[in-house]
Amino acid sequence: MKDRLKTNIRRRDLLGIAIVGIGAAAVSAVVLEPVDAKPVDLKDKRKARYQASSTEVRNFYRVNSYPVR
Repeated sequence: MKDRLKTNIRRRDLLGIAIVGIGAAAVSAVVLEPVDAKPVDLKDKRKARYQASSTEVRNFYRVNSYPVR
């Protein structure tokens, strides 16, 4: 039990390890980007996402009504 390995880790070593880790994360983020993107259909992009008379929209304006000025 008394025969422990004594390894000294300096602050500069920790800084170097941190820099290498950050660099590896940045490289992997750049490399893993998708190459082929799906084309966007402009009809789907421009259509309304909600109905103005839906229950969710009416409930939102009922609950969050602004005070009358």
